[in-house]
Amino acid sequence: MNRRSLLLTALLLTGGASAYTVKPGDTLFSIARANGTTVDALLKLNGLSSPALNAGQQLRLPGQAATPAAPALPAPLPPEQLAPTPATARIAGVNVTVPGSLRMGEAFTVQLSGARAAQATVRFPSEIGEDVRQPNEILKPVGAAGEYVVPGRVVLGKTTPVVYEVSVGGELVRGRIPVVGLDQPIQHLNLPPQVSGVLQDPARKAEDALVEKAYARRTPQAWARPFAPALKGAAPTSSSFGQPRTYTAGGPVAYHFGTDYPAKAGTPVLAVNDGTVVIAGRYPVRGGLVVIDHGAGVTSLYFHQSRVTARVGQKVTRGDKIGEVGNTGLSAGAHLHLEIRVRGEGTNPASWMNRLWPR
Repeated sequence: MNRRSLLLTALLLTGGASAYTVKPGDTLFSIARANGTTVDALLKLNGLSSPALNAGQQLRLPGQAATPAAPALPAPLPPEQLAPTPATARIAGVNVTVPGSLRMGEAFTVQLSGARAAQATVRFPSEIGEDVRQPNEILKPVGAAGEYVVPGRVVLGKTTPVVYEVSVGGELVRGRIPVVGLDQPIQHLNLPPQVSGVLQDPARKAEDALVEKAYARRTPQAWARPFAPALKGAAPTSSSFGQPRTYTAGGPVAYHFGTDYPAKAGTPVLAVNDGTVVIAGRYPVRGGLVVIDHGAGVTSLYFHQSRVTARVGQKVTRGDKIGEVGNTGLSAGAHLHLEIRVRGEGTNPASWMNRLWPR
């Protein structure tokens, strides 16, 4: 037995605190609520660096009370009260798990399990006031057999915590996830006028409107296998995801919403996963463009292609050829610009590769 365990045992035997055995589904918040104390007090009293708990774990509780009965499920939280992070909570028979921390531009999932998981809804109220599409949208989980997820994303430029709410059966749990920045230097491209001139093309407005329409789609999840690379054997080297950049000298700083993969013109471009082609054609800024709706609010976009072989309305499967690498639109060399967006916001493509869902 280590020194910490001996000290805890001595305190329990001398009556300095009562003991509680953690049960499946317990959270530090629910235990604190049931015993008239706070999460911070329990963290300090037990020398814990994290609110994560394991079933069977012994906790010290303040005061002389006998070991309490298993706490009831947490009641709805008032808007100002936040669950601890990393958050593993239980609400109305549903287990809720979220990441312990996030980076801006990262995709993630709120994981829901239990018999009533399909009945839950999720919101992200921290999106209110942010430059995102449809902020605080009510989201229904996707999945089956008691295991469900709701995809989330951290908008580029955001370093304040992501606040999430899960509702089921008239109950509510609310928590927050800290966010850190990417700390990337500004990339000054200084593109020549014959390239940057497409930014003033009158047809750009219609191009952007078409893409926005694709972002607004809410169709059922179409894929059942992990995401795969859009180019065989290619590695991103020219511009990384989320990098702030200027296109012209003295121009405004904008984030890079995708990842660039340099490759020879004509290299086959492959669908990263199953879905429906919703845009396929040549446009001023994005050049040869294909957009695939994968369902669940997830879309993939493939820019600057020299040749587009996919057709609007076509059902594609992972690995299908949809076009060829080129140097069209706002581009100064042959490459593929790949984006994977969640409800219209750019997320790091690397977090999707070889995974069914980003972690």
